[in-house]
This record gives sequence, structure tokens and C-alpha cells, in this order.
Amino acid sequence: MAELLVRNMVCPRCIMAVESTLKEQNIFFDKVALGKVTLPSLPEASQIKALEAQLEKLGFGLIQTPENRLIERIKNLLHELLLLEEIPASLSLAKHLGNEIGEDYSKMSHLFSIREGITIEKYFIKLKLEKVKELLFNQELQLSEIAWKLGYSSVQHLSGQFKKNTGMTPSSYKKLKEKPRVGLDKLT
Repeated sequence: MAELLVRNMVCPRCIMAVESTLKEQNIFFDKVALGKVTLPSLPEASQIKALEAQLEKLGFGLIQTPENRLIERIKNLLHELLLLEEIPASLSLAKHLGNEIGEDYSKMSHLFSIREGITIEKYFIKLKLEKVKELLFNQELQLSEIAWKLGYSSVQHLSGQFKKNTGMTPSSYKKLKEKPRVGLDKLT
């Protein structure tokens, strides 16, 4: 059993794109998940090089260093949280990431801050706020439902964080004709 880590995978469509690329390259795999491909064995170096070139064209890439693998694993776990039906308001990122990765949180946090120029917590807030924008854009949920879904303690907390980071309230954003958003894979 072998695995390849892939950067910038943030949604189910990313999984389908990587699966399609693997099939095009005739690389057998067991499973593709956010940020990770599980294979029966590692492909030959020439196959990996060709795969990497194709993935780069799609905005993905293979992760090489252990530090980069850890950063990408943290990001993927945070993206997975956004896919949950509900993020618990009591969620502790330190405990969650520590349990999932099996590393000391302060070590992970320090590395993440140095490499990404932002703390894990602030990165996760940015992710959640982009998800808020998406949900407001789609007009499927009320703000109170969005707050509950994303683990905010109250609508006021969500609104305050939204205004602090975007300069406008969620209601003002909702009224915009052109709603600026950043792809989750583009956040830094």
C-alpha cells in the first residue's frame, strides 16, 4: 500500500478530477480522498512525473517534503470540517487536529504559521467566511442556520467576524449584485 499527497484538493469535484487524471495516466489506485491518493503500489518515476504535470495543469500538485505534507494534511482536515453537516460550536481545533494527525498541536501551529504566514485558527476563520459567502450567494439558508451549521455561538458572532474580515455585514454582502468570493484552494 502506498499513498500520494495532493495539494489544493478542496471538494468532491477535486476528487473526481484527480480520479479522472489517474485513469488517464493508467495509474491504478484504491481510493482518492481530499488531499490523498491510496494506491496498491507506487508508480514508476516516469509515471509520477507525468501525473504531476497533469495535476499542475488542473491546479493541483504532488506534495514532496514532510513539512509540506503536514501543512497540506492540516488544510485538508480543515476543509473536511466544512463539508460536515454541522461543525460543533465546542470544536477545539487543537484537539481535533492533534487527534487526527497525532502530532503536538503547538509544533503544527508553529510550522503552519511560519510556512503559511497565518495561524491555523485565522486560516480556518477565512475558510468559514468563504463558506458563509457561498451559502449567502446560494440563498439556501438563513443567517441563523449558517451560523449554526458553521459552529458559531450566535448570529452576532458570525456577523461580527464577517464584518471584521470583509468590511461589510452579511446582509450588505447578500445585497451586492457582484458577490466577491475567493476559491477555498486560493486562500492563504
